[in-house]
Order: sequence, then structure tokens, then C-alpha cells
Amino acid sequence: MGEWYQKNVQAVLDELRTSDKGLSDAEAQSRLQEYGENKLQEAKQKSRLSIFLAQFRDIMIIILFAAAIVSFIVGETTDAFVIIAIIIANAIVGYIQEYKAEESIRMLQQMAAQHTVVVRNGVHSDIEASQLVPGDIIALEAGNVIPADGRLINEQQLRTEEAPLTGESHSVDKITDAVQEDKLLPADQLNMIFRGTIVSNGSGLAVVTTTGMQTEMGKIAGMLTPGTRHTPLQKRLAKFSKQLAVLVVIICVLVFVSGWLRGEDKIKMFMTALSLAVAALPEALPAVITILLARGAAGMAKQKALIRKLPAVETLGSVTFICSDKTGTLTQNKMTVVHAAAAEGQEALLLKAMAINNEIKKNEIDEWMGDSTEIALVDYAAEQKIDKATTEKEMELVNRLPFESERMRMTTIHKSGDKYILLTKGAPGKVAEVLNLDEDKKKQLLDQNRELAAKGQRVLFFSYKELTELPAKIDPSLEQGLTYLGMAGMIDPPREEVIAAIEECKQAGIKSVMITGDQPLTAKAIALELKIIDREDEAVLTGKDIQELDDESLKQKVMETKLYARVSPEQKLRIVTALQDNNEFVAMTGDGVNDAPSLKKADIGVAMGITGTDVSKESADMILLDDNFATIVKAVREGRRIYNNIRKFIQYVLACNLGEILTIFLAPFFGLAIPILPIHILWINLVTDGLPGLALASEPADKDIMKQKPRPPKQSFFAEGMAWQIISAGIILASAALAIQFWAIEKGYSLAEQQSIVFTVLCLDQLSNAMAVRSNNRSIFTMNILNNKQMIGALLLTFALQVALVYIPALHPIFKTTWIDMEAVIAILVVMVVSTVLRDITKLLIARAYRNG
Repeated sequence: MGEWYQKNVQAVLDELRTSDKGLSDAEAQSRLQEYGENKLQEAKQKSRLSIFLAQFRDIMIIILFAAAIVSFIVGETTDAFVIIAIIIANAIVGYIQEYKAEESIRMLQQMAAQHTVVVRNGVHSDIEASQLVPGDIIALEAGNVIPADGRLINEQQLRTEEAPLTGESHSVDKITDAVQEDKLLPADQLNMIFRGTIVSNGSGLAVVTTTGMQTEMGKIAGMLTPGTRHTPLQKRLAKFSKQLAVLVVIICVLVFVSGWLRGEDKIKMFMTALSLAVAALPEALPAVITILLARGAAGMAKQKALIRKLPAVETLGSVTFICSDKTGTLTQNKMTVVHAAAAEGQEALLLKAMAINNEIKKNEIDEWMGDSTEIALVDYAAEQKIDKATTEKEMELVNRLPFESERMRMTTIHKSGDKYILLTKGAPGKVAEVLNLDEDKKKQLLDQNRELAAKGQRVLFFSYKELTELPAKIDPSLEQGLTYLGMAGMIDPPREEVIAAIEECKQAGIKSVMITGDQPLTAKAIALELKIIDREDEAVLTGKDIQELDDESLKQKVMETKLYARVSPEQKLRIVTALQDNNEFVAMTGDGVNDAPSLKKADIGVAMGITGTDVSKESADMILLDDNFATIVKAVREGRRIYNNIRKFIQYVLACNLGEILTIFLAPFFGLAIPILPIHILWINLVTDGLPGLALASEPADKDIMKQKPRPPKQSFFAEGMAWQIISAGIILASAALAIQFWAIEKGYSLAEQQSIVFTVLCLDQLSNAMAVRSNNRSIFTMNILNNKQMIGALLLTFALQVALVYIPALHPIFKTTWIDMEAVIAILVVMVVSTVLRDITKLLIARAYRNG
């Protein structure tokens, strides 16, 4: 049957059972029942309740729930309420973030044209765009947002701005003739119009071929169905939580059974096992990581990078590929004249021709409306002090021969004094055909055109002819024997700051890739200027090439390709997917509707805040408030810093928890009483772990952070010796706690006093550990302790709170503490100093061992 663009106008009308007079009202209503309203349907959204309940599925949260229930059963209500409060707080934070992330598709509905002019019963009338049906005839004028996909049946110099859909930065000239090529992308279907694009020039009539979700924009909306996507940190924590949960169960069973076999009290051993479970599970970990990410997001906002989804903060540090749309992201999305060459002595007339040989007009807010190429020419003339309005008074427009795709020329006739001047501009080859020049001179001019085109410029030739009288008939026959006037080369110029940003990405081991809907020649010129590619002979993969590749072949190609041209939205999605199949972490930047599916699919989607459509913003993980590609580099730097600080926090909290586990697990084997109680462990895990842990978020970045390669996607979270750092610090912490308990028994302290002393040692020694984890490569005694004032504040506050628990009597029954005398205080300080020195030496030895391989 063929595609709509392959059929002539009458064949399209016949197949749709309509005519140039449109449908009858009755037939339109019948088709509305058949096809449905011309709306973009919402994909199924998660309910608020389901989003909230999903926050409780994490294995760590489930185990904490079990611990809270057991605490209630055995009468430890304080512990139970604290655990439940933590779980609920974490669920609320998670719910708020995820609910915001489910709003993307709803924004697409706001992109539709609200009203349109339709021809029904041979009469033009204004109706809601949602009432359009296939077979309707719609009238189009400059400035209209096109309400549905359609086939043009009549046009007068019609041009459309299709950048929101195809990525093309210049206007597209439309035709009505059939196009016979197969498998054309929307950008090449010149006789078709598409929903959500804009009429920039001319007028026309079109027959609606598809509505609603069947339109090209509808297909994009269909690809935006929310899916589950996890960041590297979420994956690592999920895996770790499951492993930890299994380990906790095994250890708790061993402790309970061994105590039971030794004849210990069952309730006592059960409480010991419960304490061990509470010690092993880092209750504050989900909440603290969320807070760390939120703080990072707030810091990025100050640098013009707005984070919409918190995990994106961490994902930035893992990015290995940045796939960027060209128009409006790497370039300014504004056609600009970069080359103008006039024939000898004709500089002034060339500038006047640029100013008045066009069809653009000012709108109500004094902005130019019309073809972006003509606007660029007028702006250039204005920069050279040739004003359009003033020139039009000097050279009054008396007639016009509009641009036609067959001629690829436009001619205007102006009265200048007692004579007339004919000005013609157009495609170089077509203008050269009508010049009064010999073939050698034409060849020279066309060679210059090819040189400029190889640089990615869109070139127009200008010519003129003086007339003694106004012709009686204005037709293309006037465009003969013209005098060459000059040429102008235009380009959508790169953003000045992008070159440095791309170079910094290279140093950071991040590959920058351009994906555009533009022609290969234009794309290559921009890519060379931006240094995305280094050589002119580097391959460009086009949309047609991608169509011929299966998924496995594309998977191989994407690893060696830096430049893609004439690419459709579906193909952008395939490129991102292929990179992810190679275990790459992909950032996708863009601003148009066409970028939305790729933004949603990418590991991190980056939208433009100023020029970006609502759809792209709502689909993205991050929005650049200044539309500056260089801001991505700042965000990557910040993402790496935050990720490193999260690792420091996890190293800190797990070392502390390991110390607690070993203390509780080993105490019975040494004949010691339970050294600390569940409420003590909760306090340590929430306050002593939490406050310094939050302060670790403020650690400054390493100086060479942007010269480090991205983390391998499958790299263990505990790589680079982190596991050994945790184990060694945990053993030292437990050794300090058990040593002080032995000392307290020798000195005759009561069980309550022993537990308070061990509780205090664990708290204070963990503060020392918080300082140590700030760097695994530097001694705690050589660090600049003042470059993180939040850490100093957290240490002082935690110390003050611990003192309050021990020395304020009203808190003793709640936290099961008691007074500690001066002799015990001195012993605690001695143990802390020894522990700090041992930890520092061990830390440096492990770091040196991993550096040396």
C-alpha cells in the first residue's frame, strides 16, 4: 500500500474517504467514535499508595520491622518505637522523590494545539484540536502549532520548524508531490506535517492522516512509559543488604544456639541475638544516603544544575558516555551568518539584499517571525548597519516571486528611484544556472560553495538585475541573465564554552558523542570544531545505517562511533540502549520532544532549562538552568565528590557496626556479660554514625578528581582496599571495647557501669574513626582538620550529647546509662589514643599495599 508520503494527493484523499471540502459533521462524529479523541493518552501511572508501599520492600527495612515487632514482644518498647520512626521517615522521603518522578508523561498533553481551523462541509471553522479525526482537512498559517500528523494537499511557500521533533535547526520547505523513497525518517518526508511542530512561513491545507497516539509525537509518548531503573549505588546497596541480611541471620542463630547449649538464660540470649541484629543493620544508612544526595543536589543547584531525581547525583560519578543532541545543546540553536563575500564593488547591495529579500515580519513583542535562515540574514545586515525597515523605504517592495522547492530560488522586485531592481537568492546550484557568467566562473563559485559546505555551512547565492520598467507578468522567466551579487554562509554555531568542557570530559575518561537529526556534513563540521572527533575521516553513522543494523551489530558499532546524523527518536533510544548493553553508563542531553524517550532511558537524562520543552524537562534526571554544556562537567565533578563521600560514610558506618558486632559476639566467649544494650546500639547507629556521617558529605573534592577514570560499572563497592579498611577498623574498635570491659571488671565496676563505659568508648572511638575515613591515603595527624567545619561541629555535638547521656540523671532510665567516674574517664581516653594510632598505621599500610598492586 505504501506510506502516506509516497502517494499523490488524490490517492490519499480517496483512501481516507474525504475531499478538499472536508468531511461532513456526521461523518466526523462517526470517525471520532471509531478513532477516539486526538489526545495523547497517559501511560498507566503508579498510585500514591503503591509508591508509598514500595518503600517498605527493601530487605533491610523488612528485617528492621521484624526487630521492632520482637522488641514490642519482649517489652523493649523504646527500641521498637525508634526503629519504626526511622522506617517511616525513610519511606516518606523516598515517596516524595518517586512521586515527583512519575509526572513526565502528563506534560506531553500540554504540548498539543488547543484549537485548529478545520474544513467541514466546505466551510472553515474553529474547533478543539482534540476533535480532529483522520480525513479532516485543516488550514495552516504561519505561527500555527500543528495539531495532528497530515499529508499536504496544497501549500504556498509553506515551511515548518521541526526542531522539537526531528532536531533540525532550520525551517523545512514543504511540497505536495509524492516522495517515492522507502523508509524515510520524518525529517525527510517533505510532504508531511507533524503534530507539535510549528508553521514558520506560508500557508496551506493538509488532510489529517493520524491522530492521538498514532502520530509521531504519540509514538514518542508511548515510549515514555515509566520503568524501573536503578542507579549503581542502589544496585550495590541492594546486593549488599541481601548479603548482610543472610549473614545477620546466621550469626544471630549461632549466638543464640551457642548460649543455649552453654546453659545461658534463653531470654538473655535472645536479647543478645536481637542486639546483634540491631548492631549489624545500619538503620540510618538509607536515610543518611538520601540526605547526602539531597545536599549534593542543593550544591549542584547553586552551580545551575537542578537535580530532579536524587540518585542522579550519584550516577553522575559513574557516567562513561555523554550523548548530546547538537541543536541547542552543543550549538546555540540560532542560525548565524559566519561568511559573507560580495562581488567586487557590490558590498552595500549584498547587505541590502540580505535585509529585504525575505518574508519575515515582526510579532507583537518586536521579535522576528519566519524562516530562521532569513532571520539570520536580516540580523547580519543589521549588525553591518543596514536596517530592514529603513532599506525597505529606500527600495520599496513592489512584487515577489515566492520560493518554490522546484526552483529553489526566491525573487523580489523593488523600486529604487526611477528604476527597478530584481533581487534573487537561493541554492547555489540553482542560482548559478541563471547567472550571466561563463562556465569557468560558475565552477569557481560552486567550488567555493563546496568548501563552505564541507565546513558545515548552509550557503545561499545572491544575484540581481536592473529593470527599466516593471514587468507586466511576474514569473520564473525573469530569473535569467542575472548578475552575481555574492554569497552568505550560515551555521548554527557551537557554544563557546563547550570545547573546554568536552576536553575536560576527555581527561575524566568520559566519551562525548553527538547525536543529531542534521545532515552528516553539518554534523561532522560541528564535531570537528568541538573536537568531539579529531579527524575528518572518522566515521559518521546515519539513521539509514542504523536501520540496516541489528541490535548486536549496533552494540559493537556504538563503542567506536562518536558522531550520529539524521537520527530519529527511536534510533536515539536504540543507541542509548546499545551503550547500556555494553555496561556503559550513559548521560543523554537534549531539549526537544524528540529527546524525551532517550532522556528517560539513559542512566541520567540532562535537559536544557531555558530552551528545553516541558516534556524533556520532566523526563530528565537533571536540568541545566543555564543551558550550558559546561555545567555538565561541573555536575560530574560534584557527582564524583559526592559518591566518594558516600563511600567514606559507608566505610565509616560499616566499620563501626562491625566493631559493635564483634564486641557483642565475642563477649560471651570471653566470659563477659552483654557489653552494650539494644538502646545503646540504636543510639550509636543513629547519632554517633549519623551526625559525623552527614558531615562527611561536606568533604572537599580531591584535587585530581577530574583526571581519574570513571568507576568501572561492575567494580565492587568495596574495591581499592575498602573491605580491608572496614575489617581492620572494626577489629580495632571491638578490641578497644572488650579491653575496657576487662579493665572495668578488674576495677569492680557494676554491670550497668561496665555497659556505660563500653558504650562511651564505642561512641568516642567512632568519632576518631570518622576523622580517619576522610582519607585512606593520609594520616589523621597530617590532615587539614579545619577544611570541613561541619565535621568539627558534628564531633563536638556528638561528644556533648554523649556526655549528657552519662551525666544527666533524667536520661539514665531512658538510655540505661549511669555515672562514670574520673578514673574510668582517664582509662577511656588512654584506650582511644591507642586505638587511634593503631587505626592510622593500619589504614596507611593497607592503602600502600593496594597502590603498589
